[in-house]
Amino acid sequence: MLGNFAYCNPTKLYFGEDSLNYLNTELPKYGSNVVLVYGGGSIKKNGIYDAVMEILEKNGKNIAEISGVMPNPTLTKLYEGIETARSHQADLLLAVGGGSVCDYTKALSVSVNCQEDPWEKYYLKFEEPDCRLIPVGCVLTMAGTGSEMNSGAVITNRETKQKIGHVFASEEIMPRFSILNPRFTLTLPHYQMVSGIYDIFNHICEQYFSGEDDNTSDYISEALMKSVIHSSRIAIQNPEDYEARSNIMWAATWALNTLISRGKSTDWMVHMLGQAVGAYTDATHGMTLSAVSLPYYQYIMPYGLSKFCRFAVNVWEVNPAGKADEQVAREGLSCMEVWMKELGLTMNLHELGATEEMLHGIANGTIIMEGGYKVLNHDEVLEILKNSL
Repeated sequence: MLGNFAYCNPTKLYFGEDSLNYLNTELPKYGSNVVLVYGGGSIKKNGIYDAVMEILEKNGKNIAEISGVMPNPTLTKLYEGIETARSHQADLLLAVGGGSVCDYTKALSVSVNCQEDPWEKYYLKFEEPDCRLIPVGCVLTMAGTGSEMNSGAVITNRETKQKIGHVFASEEIMPRFSILNPRFTLTLPHYQMVSGIYDIFNHICEQYFSGEDDNTSDYISEALMKSVIHSSRIAIQNPEDYEARSNIMWAATWALNTLISRGKSTDWMVHMLGQAVGAYTDATHGMTLSAVSLPYYQYIMPYGLSKFCRFAVNVWEVNPAGKADEQVAREGLSCMEVWMKELGLTMNLHELGATEEMLHGIANGTIIMEGGYKVLNHDEVLEILKNSL
């Protein structure tokens, strides 16, 4: 392990089939005014909405609702939510949904009492909040983002075609509690399930593919990746396999709750590329990642060859005997490609609605990160996008 770091994660997790009952434990800790935040209405069809409302009413809460939070939450929707939460004088923001709903709710938390424009303050200047925060709780219905146990919040500005994430420095922005019932994920369509699975896997990759020191975080990452691969293969054959889906949900949380980033520089360029694509296409997040991943990793592989060899051997069980390092590394990426196709992931940008005419704009909107094995320039970003098309 290199460097000095701090680690604190205050989110309390309740996991398992009976975990929603613990909402009764958490609600008395907050005031009476609760804003319930959710997406397109699937929670009303599968009964989760009614179950949550029953608990809220049992605890005497005064409830306002923000519905219709989209998969890529927009700035316009954030402004709308700010008005609702302010007028309700919210004491608690309760997100019920997947990562987008959780992200949106955290963005709402830092914006309700903000005296400045939150887009400019948080997403252009990347400043930290200096206002009173509204506590956030989560009831997770989709595994993938890890948003239930971190301080990140991604918002899309459709007018400027920018999709930007801010990982806030303060642990106070992390959800105070999160409820994870794997059964809530069983009704997800295949497309959303595998998109979430790849989001998990790539979160791990973004932290794994950086640095060359002997790092405990990398050993944990390899185990998490192998768990995701194993459980994903069971889940695509039998989506109602509770054990597989519970392992996927737990891995998603640990993939992005800051644990495996300790002692690492981390990369995040696949996410920057994917988010820029998402701003132009409004495509599902995990699929934007899958579309650009292999072209990106093939491009940077020579700069981090030893780690890509380790990835091939330790994660994909490639036999390195008698092979050059580059061959071993390429075999590892080939194994990854086979698995991605096995899941039915999107493998190119064209399938997401991207066109060659969009590529310059997408490249211009891609934020360059410096933690990986190669700091890209604009022309290299454009080349990777062309190879992804």
